[in-house]
Amino acid sequence: MRTALYLQDAHSIRDGMGHVAYAESRGFEAVWQAESRLVREATVPLAAYAAVTERIKVGSGVSDCWSRNPARLAATFSTLDDLAPGRAVLGIGAWWDPLAAKVGITRTHPLTVMREVVTVVRALLANEKVTFHGEWVHLTGVELDYVYQERRPKDVPIYVGATGDRMLELAGEIADGVVLNYLVSPDYNQRALEHLSIGLERAGRVLADLDRPQLVVCSVHEDEKTALDMARLMVTQYLGQQPHIMRASGVPQSLLDAVGEVLTWPATHDEVEAASKLVPDEVVRMLTASGTPDQARARVADYVAHGCTCPILYPLGDVGQMIDAFSGWAP
Repeated sequence: MRTALYLQDAHSIRDGMGHVAYAESRGFEAVWQAESRLVREATVPLAAYAAVTERIKVGSGVSDCWSRNPARLAATFSTLDDLAPGRAVLGIGAWWDPLAAKVGITRTHPLTVMREVVTVVRALLANEKVTFHGEWVHLTGVELDYVYQERRPKDVPIYVGATGDRMLELAGEIADGVVLNYLVSPDYNQRALEHLSIGLERAGRVLADLDRPQLVVCSVHEDEKTALDMARLMVTQYLGQQPHIMRASGVPQSLLDAVGEVLTWPATHDEVEAASKLVPDEVVRMLTASGTPDQARARVADYVAHGCTCPILYPLGDVGQMIDAFSGWAP
């Protein structure tokens, strides 16, 4: 079974390099580095991971479509391909509020912006000269200016991180793959596949043409209660800060309201701990793969059965233990 590792900022970059090298040795296909919060940019650690590995793919999970000029975005991933030919993956998403608003980005027409950015970045990576004047993207006679290296197309697939229905449809239409979100239930995937299929049909493609890796929060411990408690804090934070994702998974509005009364943004650790007391075990089980190794594998298998082609495992607790639990597994 294809399996990937997901890293945010819980570990130093040097520790992350060790985790990624170990994941590669245990047969993991890819590592995806988060960039969702203003704490760790993705491409610097991806370059570090690529430098200490030989096979594993390195992907942004996901970079936003607003804060980098698309020409610079293409140049960045072209550079990453120079370091790790054929291993770089550009994962790109529409970010989220209130964070985007706090840094001065107004997320109007995200579907249009995503389409423009993906179109232009793909053309630049394909070694084309691009003139494009859209709503967000404006380029005139731009190409990646290779002077001291071979001028060639770069093999960098583009994956769209999507949660909402219309972004899922767009991903199905224009992307090489879709990164399905975490902290959703496996049942959420059924609706996601329906909307992906709408976009695929527009492009004359079928579901098998679209790779569908999925972020899965994975808390593994020999003691189930310990594993659930490790995941509960993260679930609580997302219940309060990204309720649209939780609502899409069927979390009761009453729980979202109760947690929202306790958490502010950004939440303090004390606030998250206080709100976590409101979150029952069944909600943690519904939104994560938490428990003993056997329980975690069974839960990840549910996501695979519901359309995920490659689980991207976000480890809570001992990273090596989680990698070992999924090395060579079969759902």
